[in-house]
Amino acid sequence: MTTYKDIHGTQVEVRSDDPSNPVNGQIWYNTTDLKLRGHTVNPTAAWASGGNLNLARQKLNGAGASNTAALAFGGDVSGSSIKNETEKYNGTAWTEVNNLNLARKDFGGSGIQTSAIAVAGQSPGGATGNVETFNGTSWAEIANVNTTRNWLAATGADNTAALAIAGIVSGSHSAIVELWNGSGWTEVGDLNTARYATAATGTSAAALAFGGNVPPNNATNVTELWNGSSWTELNNLNTAREAMGTGGTSTAALSFGGGPPATVNTESWNGTSWTEVNNLATARFILGGAGTTTSAAAFGGAPPAAGLANTEEWNEPFGATQEFDLS
Repeated sequence: MTTYKDIHGTQVEVRSDDPSNPVNGQIWYNTTDLKLRGHTVNPTAAWASGGNLNLARQKLNGAGASNTAALAFGGDVSGSSIKNETEKYNGTAWTEVNNLNLARKDFGGSGIQTSAIAVAGQSPGGATGNVETFNGTSWAEIANVNTTRNWLAATGADNTAALAIAGIVSGSHSAIVELWNGSGWTEVGDLNTARYATAATGTSAAALAFGGNVPPNNATNVTELWNGSSWTELNNLNTAREAMGTGGTSTAALSFGGGPPATVNTESWNGTSWTEVNNLATARFILGGAGTTTSAAAFGGAPPAAGLANTEEWNEPFGATQEFDLS
């Protein structure tokens, strides 16, 4: 007799809670609620056009919990004009708000629209260790990272706890990782693979770093997981690339765009492996990104060198957990 495990490769789980990132078709029994449940995923999740940035740019960064509450900051126009402009997105339009104190590009950025962080990068005066936090209204300078660098990644739930990951230090690829605890930066465990222009998502205690550029000058598909003390290599991206947009967590992430050359590729991470999903409409890299695997935004980027203004919104509205009537 064919069983559920024969078809799906797993048994019906018996657990005390619902899984945080169930896959399509997964079934489990919740012993706390005394419910048999299953998960369905909308297979037609896709990108749609959103409102344009007020300032077209590349090499910017983003923060935000969804595509209706995103933040775009910093960047560059035509490779020669480093910017400090900051804009908020409400799902329809971008609004200019208070600028960064230090204009920068090729920097790390993370957090949410009301609690974001901008880490190091390239300023008009050169590579910087300067860090700023955003409180929903304005930016304030805080303690610098220990290692000045650019082309790094940053990730964290808000501006009180973050990781600064990899980058270029004195002209060389780096594996250095630093932890922000709300008052100072501390060097923690290095990545296994030194790189720059990597993408990262998650929290300071559970993060994912993927893609980037490794010596001598090659895009990579390497994915690593941070568990709060060390990094472990996991399954690779399907397409090697650098300077991507991203959103999500260490167990449910979205990777979009990247290059070079600029690509439309989008991949979804389920905690174990990457799956190719529907592409962006506009090929781009060195872009900004925000959100989750069900509600993300991609904005800005290049080409052209002058930078893009258009925004794309990713929506997966019909993923849902269903309960089964056992009466």
